[in-house]
Amino acid sequence: MFQSLPFIFLDSLVYASWLFLVASGLTLIYGVMKVLNIAHGSLYAFGAYSMAWLVGWFSSNYDNYQFLYFFFIPLSAILVAIILSLFIERIFLRKVYERDEIVIVLVTYGLFLIFEDIMKIIFGTTSYLPFQPRIMLGDIAVFGLPYVIYDLLIIVIAALVWCLFFCIIKFTKIGKLLIAVIYDKEIASSMGINVSKFFVYTFFIGCFLGCLGGATSAPMISVVPGVGVEIIVLAFAVVVTGGLGSISGALIGALLIGLFRTIAIFYFPQFELFIVFFVMAIILTVKPEGLFGTKEVRKI
Repeated sequence: MFQSLPFIFLDSLVYASWLFLVASGLTLIYGVMKVLNIAHGSLYAFGAYSMAWLVGWFSSNYDNYQFLYFFFIPLSAILVAIILSLFIERIFLRKVYERDEIVIVLVTYGLFLIFEDIMKIIFGTTSYLPFQPRIMLGDIAVFGLPYVIYDLLIIVIAALVWCLFFCIIKFTKIGKLLIAVIYDKEIASSMGINVSKFFVYTFFIGCFLGCLGGATSAPMISVVPGVGVEIIVLAFAVVVTGGLGSISGALIGALLIGLFRTIAIFYFPQFELFIVFFVMAIILTVKPEGLFGTKEVRKI
């Protein structure tokens, strides 16, 4: 039993890092814009599909430059995020910011369903597996057994994302302005802060993180239609557990869910999905607003 503990720890960190990349974008958008973006799952899927398609196209035409495979991860995430964030925010969300939250949820859910069909039209219904970047890095020995280096790099990426958020919010002027927008956008606007610009940039960053989660996970999974459905459910479980709007909460929520899910896979595989929502239910029973969530004062 104890021999498997290092692998449980590593697997849970990898899974938690992957969840955090996606959930951080979701919770950022809600924290600043108060938008529950159901279409975030489609952003993840578009990032995964775009990266897989680019790797497949490049490997069949320019097989001599394999090191470029790794550049396709941020490239696909940025391109998809720019296109879809502008499309969603400017055409749809900007018209419903002042509406009830349930209206925003319905709009983003409708977009999610539309994007699912668009992906089938663009990429087809066959599966994609861009294994090349993961294979290229090889393995590393962990307690005498091989562990894929690519998987460990996802932990590094997630840690860098959290550190970047922490430093920007705590030590920069942009972070202070962002906190003002989060706390009260009407007062922030009256003091000269361009709230609309903050919304555009925030939505782009949130979309980019969702696409980045898909692009980084593409070499580890089989990219198939419906891949965004599972991730949006898990991402919501993470942000609700950690507290809606909290980046640190998303990190802790991802770590908890990653750990318990990995333990379940090793010892009780039949409870793999059950344990995720069981952990969420227990935490919400004790603290309904989530671990790092705060009770909001309702404006009248």
